[in-house]
Amino acid sequence: MTHWMTTILNETYPFALPALDYAYDALESNIDTATMTLHHTKHHQTYVTQLNKGLEAHPEFQQKTLEWLVKNWETLPASLKTIVKNHGGGHLNHALFWKMLSPKPQQPSSALEAQLKKDFGSLEQFTTTFNAAATSVFGSGWAWLCVKNSTLVVVGTANQENPLTQDLLPILGLDVWEHAYYLKYQNRRLDYITAFWNVINWQHVEELLLLAQQTKN
Repeated sequence: MTHWMTTILNETYPFALPALDYAYDALESNIDTATMTLHHTKHHQTYVTQLNKGLEAHPEFQQKTLEWLVKNWETLPASLKTIVKNHGGGHLNHALFWKMLSPKPQQPSSALEAQLKKDFGSLEQFTTTFNAAATSVFGSGWAWLCVKNSTLVVVGTANQENPLTQDLLPILGLDVWEHAYYLKYQNRRLDYITAFWNVINWQHVEELLLLAQQTKN
């Protein structure tokens, strides 16, 4: 697989904060500049820093890919397990998330729209299902559109868990931790979720769907 997601999944220690493909103010007025700056340079950087710090004492796992670490965190030594679950998952989730955003308004392609209609009944029902998953996450977590076999499904995950641990390939994700929206939206999570639809990189979503289909075939 020659794709940006492959690069992210195959990353190994020492991990690094990925650069964004757009400026911190590029998603205004849907996601504000201050939130993007803090989210990327502080929150995501902390996940990277703590993941590297944890792996310093475990050279036997330093050649493992980020995908392997996240999928197999439960098998790791006690001193590393929680670090990989929280900070490895946080690094992976955010590395994917930034790529799923775009400052240029986009719409799903006809092929992606057809797949969404097939699996959810309509685009409106897909949006309703995704919004419900994002709204119903208790506390901190994520909402995801994933490929399961050849079908699209929506799931929610707690904290920094990633759908890969459920053998699902995430192709669209929304961070609903308070740090992702509180500076602009305060407690109005639904307003943030609504704004998210204006900045989705649908081209990348379709690329990931095609990637999943090609891998299966």
